[in-house]
Amino acid sequence: MLNCRVAILAAGKGTRMKQDLPKALTPVGGKPILQYLIQSIEDSQVDGIPIVVTGPEGTRFCDHFKKECEYVIQRDQLGTGHAAKMTKQAVGPADALIILYGDHPFISAESLRRLAERHETRNNTITMMTVIVPNFNDWYQSFEHWGRIQRGSDGHIVGIREFKDATDQERNIKEVNPALFCFDTKWLWENIEKLDNDNVQHEYYLTDLVAMAVSQGQPISSLDISPEEAIGINSPQEREVAEKVLAKRYG
Repeated sequence: MLNCRVAILAAGKGTRMKQDLPKALTPVGGKPILQYLIQSIEDSQVDGIPIVVTGPEGTRFCDHFKKECEYVIQRDQLGTGHAAKMTKQAVGPADALIILYGDHPFISAESLRRLAERHETRNNTITMMTVIVPNFNDWYQSFEHWGRIQRGSDGHIVGIREFKDATDQERNIKEVNPALFCFDTKWLWENIEKLDNDNVQHEYYLTDLVAMAVSQGQPISSLDISPEEAIGINSPQEREVAEKVLAKRYG
């Protein structure tokens, strides 16, 4: 069985949420976002104790709801690529690393199992989740500014076009990137050092590794998940959407 670890990038401060709580502790349906994620990881049996990358506030997280976690502190907020790199020591000898985010409460145990299984059976370098939306209206507006999945004529992924860099034609692509990945760790640690921060935010982006893998001819495949499962919560408006989805799911 694949020796896989799971890391949750949860150093976001929740500034847009207009709250003092770290974003990953935002309550949805009466429970912190992070609690849903950790329960899904536990139920998936992919990894028993996830690695949580936090800001300097550290132990406010899993202690908040009495779940066991392994912490990595990201003192400088230098982007998702930098946050992932901080987990190297904690990941140790694992063959694969799944990256999740502390603002996505609804990733299911089943999807995590499927991601790990596909990664192993296809011997991938990167296995990634994608989302196909019918349009960008109503609550699907939350996905409009996500990166677009680019595929070649053979259907294989050839890149991710960030919304701000996309042409009008590319923005019409309905398959979007939630940036949820499973990486071969040997390849990851060799290549994550090559990321640069030559972008508007001056941050190291994990998504840049996809183009890097494509240029090297590495095997990449994807797993489609539902829009409801991929909801991210970065604003009070997105939290309202999540509450409605949760009520519909369990109501």
